[in-house]
Amino acid sequence: MQDTAKPATRVLIVDDHPVVLSGCRTLFASDHSIRIEEATDAKSGHRAYISKRPDVTVIDISLPDVSGFELMRRIRKDDPDAKIIMFSMNDDPAFVVRAVELGAQGYVSKGDDPRILLKAVRKVVAGDNFISPQLAEAVTFSGAAIKANPASQMTPRELEILRLLGRGDKIVEVAEALGISYKTVANTTSLLKQKLGAKNHSDLIRIAVEIGIG
Repeated sequence: MQDTAKPATRVLIVDDHPVVLSGCRTLFASDHSIRIEEATDAKSGHRAYISKRPDVTVIDISLPDVSGFELMRRIRKDDPDAKIIMFSMNDDPAFVVRAVELGAQGYVSKGDDPRILLKAVRKVVAGDNFISPQLAEAVTFSGAAIKANPASQMTPRELEILRLLGRGDKIVEVAEALGISYKTVANTTSLLKQKLGAKNHSDLIRIAVEIGIG
């Protein structure tokens, strides 16, 4: 008799926290229809996506090399149909909205019940979008706060440069991390100062810390 069992759903988890990865292993171990792969930074996560082509990728926004937003951009450049869930401690509604604008099909807070992530994976694999109920409600009732958040004023490239500057990277290091020229980073930094009303480099770092994009 021909085996008609459905193939396992392949989930790539990109997160640099061992406790989170361990928790995900435990969570998904209860569902034999899901097989997970792991990566601990954007570079290895991108490489794993290209080689494994998972059905859905779960990405932490705060990664040690570049952000989860930048990783999502790179993955979607290679595969516009990639299904991505952002998984983060940052539950600011402005970041939820930005993630969706950049192409994420899901957003789950690490503060949620772990079973929410399992539900999100199933929903997104099925072709639906999913935002944690608590976050969805916050987005609905936070229109003014979202518009006031500096993150809503920035392009993805500006957001990534500000994040890297905020964690203490020098302009040359930002350029190397993003694979762009020193001049591009320097020009963008000047534009960010104007856009955000920052008087100097230290002001930019302060803003990055205040809006929680580190």
